Amino acid sequence: MARGPGIELGIDLLRFGTRVLFQDFRLQVAPGETLALIGPSGVGKSTLIRILAGVERGFDGQALIDGQPAALAPRPGLVFQDARLLPWATCAENLALVSPEASPATIAEAMAAVGLVGVEEDWPRQLSGGMQRRLGLARALLVNPQLLLLDEPFVSLDRAVVRELQALVVGLVARSRATAVLVSHDPGDAARLAHRVVLLAGRPVRIVADLALDGAPEQRSRDMVLALESRIETSMLEAVP
Repeated sequence: MARGPGIELGIDLLRFGTRVLFQDFRLQVAPGETLALIGPSGVGKSTLIRILAGVERGFDGQALIDGQPAALAPRPGLVFQDARLLPWATCAENLALVSPEASPATIAEAMAAVGLVGVEEDWPRQLSGGMQRRLGLARALLVNPQLLLLDEPFVSLDRAVVRELQALVVGLVARSRATAVLVSHDPGDAARLAHRVVLLAGRPVRIVADLALDGAPEQRSRDMVLALESRIETSMLEAVP
């Protein structure tokens, strides 16, 4: 099975008005790796996601996906803080609109992969918050199952629903051997999903810690996840005065 693409990011300079957000910033993601970007709100995590998606181009430097500029590479599968579903389209139509070439059978398979069976003709408003996030994940998988960009995908959900979604993402990524970049402020998300954690802080943004996590995410026990979460939290306290 193919492995997801490698990522190379080099931002020489990115300004918002007179503010320098990134300067001499370098980041690499190995093929098939899940990288978690952790940092406070407003530090620039979502900006990095937009750069990797090829949407943000107003910077000096380059973002390469498997050696191609991000703007020219195949679209990534994007999962957002909210599902961003079209309320006037059915669940199946929401998927078809981002992937017009997909057959009804392919769409049904994508929905089944995230545990949504039999709701193809339902409206988004008929789904719970967790089910809407699942549909957003199905949409991302349909666009590009080999490169997933996850921007705070678990916020504002009950902890039980978060655990279910985390387990779902871990299994899907492991089976597809996808490359994934997860943005979060929660060390628990990183401990459950990531192979590696990069902690961000400052202005211009800098990497204050780069942590390789033990064990494959799909094989971690609850105790291991808790231990990794504690390690990440400790690193955050040590790295940011």
